[in-house]
Amino acid sequence: MIPIVPFDDSHLADGVRLSQQAGWPHRREDWALVLSVSTGVAALDAEGRVVGTAFCSAFGDRAALNMIIVDAALRGQGLGRRLMEAVIALAGDRALSLVATPEGRPLYEKLGFAAAGEIVQHQGEVVRHLPSPGLPVRTGGADDLDRIAAMDRAATGADRRTLLTKIAASGQVLMAEGGFAMLRAFGRGTVLGPLAADSPLTARALIAAAAQGMPGRFLRVDTRPGLGLGPRLNEIGLPHVGGGTEMHRGPAPRRDDSFTTYALASQALG
Repeated sequence: MIPIVPFDDSHLADGVRLSQQAGWPHRREDWALVLSVSTGVAALDAEGRVVGTAFCSAFGDRAALNMIIVDAALRGQGLGRRLMEAVIALAGDRALSLVATPEGRPLYEKLGFAAAGEIVQHQGEVVRHLPSPGLPVRTGGADDLDRIAAMDRAATGADRRTLLTKIAASGQVLMAEGGFAMLRAFGRGTVLGPLAADSPLTARALIAAAAQGMPGRFLRVDTRPGLGLGPRLNEIGLPHVGGGTEMHRGPAPRRDDSFTTYALASQALG
């Protein structure tokens, strides 16, 4: 039987290989960010190569399961289920969430996950920036982290301060009176997220500010279709190119209606 061991830094190169095989854009740095806020497992073949991965990112009493990949040559042999059972055990009694591909969804349903909505991915080269709705947006910094963590917790129902601190340290923070957004290098270019705001108007102002300095650069945004950002993202050159199904096991997040997550940090981290 293929052994499953704790995932560590020595497995990152193989993780990148697996994600490339699956058609994911993740770089070594993107894997390393997830690993820095997660515990994970790796399945190893007889030569010690990683042929499967799964991570558990715990945020307080909730956890996101992610980076669930099985080498194409080994699919359909039960390895995906073993990896999932291993990370579910790592999560303990936390409520769980993940974003499923069509291929993975049947397994997750068998393990007790239920669909909760869709995640839509928009990406492309920014062709223009739009006028701001008139709300002021400024560059944020370390002094804003308490406020950022509070807004994010209200929007997600999870305590993600550690993750937010790491993203802020390597990326750019934008602040409005009623929201925040973060930009960081990811995959083929830059990802916008997380973005939490108290209204669609604030979310649009943050998107406009993010796009302002990015003409001709590749930008990705993962959002939910019911939030109405699609037309604005299409206008700046970011068409809908895919997505996945958001799934939960356990109680739904206890969100505060004062803030909404308009863009995810990533499909892996929510």
